[in-house]
Amino acid sequence: MNTPPLPASPVADAPALVTPAPWSTLRRFTDARIALGRAGHSMPTAAHLDFQLAHAQARDAVHRPFDAAGLALELERAGLPTLRLHSAAADRTNYLQRPDLGRRLSAPSLQAVANYTLQAQPAGPYDLAVVVADGLSALAVHHNAMPLIAALRKRLESHGQAPWRLAPVALVEQARVAVGDEVGQGLGARAVVVLIGERPGLSSPDSMGIYLSWSPQVGLTDAQRNCISNVRPAGLGVEAAADKLYYLLRRARTLGLTGVALKDDSVLGAPGGREDKSHQLTTDVWKG
Repeated sequence: MNTPPLPASPVADAPALVTPAPWSTLRRFTDARIALGRAGHSMPTAAHLDFQLAHAQARDAVHRPFDAAGLALELERAGLPTLRLHSAAADRTNYLQRPDLGRRLSAPSLQAVANYTLQAQPAGPYDLAVVVADGLSALAVHHNAMPLIAALRKRLESHGQAPWRLAPVALVEQARVAVGDEVGQGLGARAVVVLIGERPGLSSPDSMGIYLSWSPQVGLTDAQRNCISNVRPAGLGVEAAADKLYYLLRRARTLGLTGVALKDDSVLGAPGGREDKSHQLTTDVWKG
């Protein structure tokens, strides 16, 4: 029996179904969803599916558990002691509903910090405490925290003047930015650096923020912190971020302050560089 031929596919025979935007060449400069074109009066199917995927990746980043044990193992193998801590937010739901609890340590963690300081009996105050916090994207710190710490450590150890005494690296679960001030205060550190997962955007589920406070103590405001944002392979690279952080740390130790009074006058990638206002940092741009 002869089977009649199938009708030609209207999709295959039709001219291009997507009308490109006249400025589509600009897409190579940004991950933002610009110049997507149109299919009739609607968004093209591929662009719609890409948006749904990005939205799912952002949601997954928010709810992904923090592998503090795995990161602690990496740090200790590199010769850096660690402290495993937890905020006052009992779980992820509590953390998302009560931002204030993510800014303070739990009672057992406060006691753990006090016990460590008592047992360690440091010869003097620590110059710097590094805090790694999951924030709103554990994925971001999983990918970027260890490389950033390694890059910063290299710069601190090459410093030709007064050495930097480092406190144990604190790994804090269900944490927001301000928890670093309580950790730094408890450890008696002159400065604290918080590495935290930033709120994931629809093209950046792996973005890490760096927050620097001088003389950390509970109750510091956003105006008393400096922020380096969007640390990730597709944003500000780890080496450039380490250069900026190292520059700010040196300036903070010289001036005894951070925040709006501490400006980044360095050239990107050159921590001792000349003034360059185009790379100037601002204070906290993500309200943790």
